[in-house]
Amino acid sequence: MHASAAAAPTSPADPDKVLRFVFVAPETGFDPAVTRDLYSQLVNQSVFETLFAYEYLARPAKLMPSAAAALPEVSADGMTYTIHLKKGIYFADDPVFNGKKRELTMADFVYSWKRLFDPQLASPQTWLLEGKVVGLDEVATQAKKTGHFDYDANVPGFELLDRYTLRIHLKQPDFNLGMILAHQPTSAVAREVIEKYRDAQGTVMGHPVGTGPYILSQWIRGSRMVLTANPDFRGYTWDFQPSSDPGDAAIVAKMKGKRMPQIGRVEISVMVEDQSRLLAFEGDEVDITELQGPLAPQVMAGGKLKPEFVKRGVQLSRIVDPEISYFYWNMQDPVLGGMSKEKIALRRAIAMAHNVREEIKVVWNDEAIPLEYPIPPGVVGYDPDYKSSIQYEPEVANALLDKFGYKIGKDGYRNLPDGKPLTVRYSARADSNGQQQSEMWKKTYDTIHIRMVGDLKTFPDLLKAEKECQLQTRTAPWIADYPDGDNFMQLFYGPNVGQNNNGCVKIPEYDVLYAASQKLPAGPERDVLYHKMARILEVDSPSRIGYARYRNMIAQPRVIGYKKHPVMPTEWMYFDIEKRTK
Repeated sequence: MHASAAAAPTSPADPDKVLRFVFVAPETGFDPAVTRDLYSQLVNQSVFETLFAYEYLARPAKLMPSAAAALPEVSADGMTYTIHLKKGIYFADDPVFNGKKRELTMADFVYSWKRLFDPQLASPQTWLLEGKVVGLDEVATQAKKTGHFDYDANVPGFELLDRYTLRIHLKQPDFNLGMILAHQPTSAVAREVIEKYRDAQGTVMGHPVGTGPYILSQWIRGSRMVLTANPDFRGYTWDFQPSSDPGDAAIVAKMKGKRMPQIGRVEISVMVEDQSRLLAFEGDEVDITELQGPLAPQVMAGGKLKPEFVKRGVQLSRIVDPEISYFYWNMQDPVLGGMSKEKIALRRAIAMAHNVREEIKVVWNDEAIPLEYPIPPGVVGYDPDYKSSIQYEPEVANALLDKFGYKIGKDGYRNLPDGKPLTVRYSARADSNGQQQSEMWKKTYDTIHIRMVGDLKTFPDLLKAEKECQLQTRTAPWIADYPDGDNFMQLFYGPNVGQNNNGCVKIPEYDVLYAASQKLPAGPERDVLYHKMARILEVDSPSRIGYARYRNMIAQPRVIGYKKHPVMPTEWMYFDIEKRTK
């Protein structure tokens, strides 16, 4: 049988089933190796595939095979992973394949993971495999010397047993690798696609070609994206088990046995302003949208939908996000950074002057819970009994600043101990939320007589400046890439500066403990290290842990079987929608 005869569509998706979805902030682009924002990841998860994914209904999150044929075989010491790939998975058609079907192999995953280490790409995702795989860091070190990354160099830690079988050899135990290989940056890309379409930096942000259930068929930057079902996607039969959540039984009853995906087209609009999103939903221009804090009281009361929305058949999926929104002070900044006693005193004072509960009330309409610990609920390692040594104590904060020489001048504001003016620049998103956060922090700084100026930027510009350690202070939200405490404790690990260490923190004592924690499985021994690390963050105050927000997703009555997943960015390959009547 020749190639074209094998190209019959296999996806069960119906092109007349259209889902209209909203992003609350603009995307940045669709190269898994360099994308670091949640919104782009929704598209990446639709277009590309990882080896593993998460069961749709299981809570807590439970790993399942995706492109892999089964869960990994892990050696008792956690040092060796053997993974088998499903056969017969194909990349979506693209001119680069010259009309031939291009099968996914384990070599594609190895190539994709090597890209995370190519210095030219400056990937913010290197940390996922950094210091872990035998021989991988060495190839990156060589590339830094020569200016050229050798993708054909042998990495002993990636042992390809055949086209569909990979054995990964680690330098130290890692019991989270399966979860890391379910995270979008480890998705498989085709080398031919990268080499044909890459830009000067080596990235392919606007031409994603993957093996996933959807194809990006339209992209108007910062405005609109359209995904259409990949006709060659193999599909699957819906057969997820319910969790203890009482709503799961109804989902199973409606979805069990369906060939998936059902939705043939996903139309995504970017709507930055809260009110626009709600108006679009109420006007039936949108099928699913997120109700961030400012909007919640218009639709909800006491954590439930108001009766008028229930009457219309509107559905609510509500979870506490596995996230931390935390406040950081750039440790490389000449005003706020550094480890001298007066700099630590300055950060501690600011941390103690901020009323987290008031911010939750004013900015988020109580749609968040305060956190004491760097690991949020729903994530392995969370400690509900932990009490932070940093509490809201504005009087103590002022006394601390007095003690360390931050004298109040004639204008009522403090100066630096050397007498120079002290001004802090707080950066936030250029939307109504960001404006409210900025006003909230202005109130905090006024309480301790410190001048603050607001700095509102677009979301992509914030991320870019933050990666380069150019922001002074910001409220940074971090949602779990994988549901383990390691994913949160790495945010303050020195070698992750330029990746996810937004506050550019380098505390040697913390780094030693974090490196030790990585060798341990989840459990009491690791928890002891995490407690010590949390105390270091409080003492040196590079950051202050804030809150975890509720995620309220509302869906129109025509949406069938939708439930927000705590870890996967998107779920539209797992639920259904009725066709709209003209």
